[in-house]
Amino acid sequence: MAPAPTVSARVLSLIAAAAQARGVSLARQLHASGIADAVLADPDARVPLATEEALWEQAATACEDPQFGLHAAQSLRPGQFDVLDYAVRTAPTLRESLRRLARYNRLVHDLATFDLQPRGRLLRVEHRLGATRPACPQAAEFTLASLAVIGRQLSPRFAVHAVEFAHAALGDPAAYEQVFGVLPAFSRDVNAVTLDDAMLDAPLPAADPALSRIVTRHAEHLLAALPPAQVSVASRVRQEIAAQLATGPLSLPDAARRLHLSERSLQRQLLQEGVRFAELVDQVRRELALRYVADRGLAIGEVAYLLGFSEPSPFHRAFKRWTGRTPAAARAAAR
Repeated sequence: MAPAPTVSARVLSLIAAAAQARGVSLARQLHASGIADAVLADPDARVPLATEEALWEQAATACEDPQFGLHAAQSLRPGQFDVLDYAVRTAPTLRESLRRLARYNRLVHDLATFDLQPRGRLLRVEHRLGATRPACPQAAEFTLASLAVIGRQLSPRFAVHAVEFAHAALGDPAAYEQVFGVLPAFSRDVNAVTLDDAMLDAPLPAADPALSRIVTRHAEHLLAALPPAQVSVASRVRQEIAAQLATGPLSLPDAARRLHLSERSLQRQLLQEGVRFAELVDQVRRELALRYVADRGLAIGEVAYLLGFSEPSPFHRAFKRWTGRTPAAARAAAR
């Protein structure tokens, strides 16, 4: 059995500090979870993900604030997440900050990932906990709000284009607009922030090349020392699908053979993770289609073949099903 996922104890310290700033002590909740003061004071300590998620909800209840996670992000200051934080804050550009966040976030969280998806003039940052596990709403709001708060701390040009949450709204719309500058969409498929690509390569005032080299070198050493990441079967299948598409869509038997599983075992494990093989093929094709169509160096016909379609017309029908637009219209809109 795989070990239970963990997060850095720094996250619990942050939750407790945010509650304490409102005059609310979470000592009883921490004690009930078996978290001693020494754990919170240990910069290298890890705690179960389930404990972190429970504490977010307990803090929101104790503080009588349904948007506790959103508000907690507004108090973020440099250094609260140690090496990860400094790696992000010393980067030369916002784009590099996001790349470092995506690479080094495992230093504080076993499961959370940030997927950076170019969308023409936009960059979409999707936040997930594995392939199927939903994020705790308080933690999800804290995480996306943190991107906005730290982004503004790093650059006066930072602005959010759009925000999506997988859960329903937790409270006052004005509070979301204050943090993000836009009103999020709720009950979507994934938690995500979309940014204007044009601002991401501007030099950051706080960039520190010398410190950046030291911090990222240290982050690489820490990353290498971590045990192998827990990769879901769905994620492994998605990788195989993407690698195969240019020569034709991957079949279920081929996927099973590449993963050294029987077809029945592969289907069963995918169902346990809440997905089907055909759905994964469709998802990968859609995601790659959006990236390829945004690349004006590729002809639309080339995109069709790169995605494993035998001719352009089936690709056009699929793209319209995915987006409601033709590939040409989507490319024109991205200018």
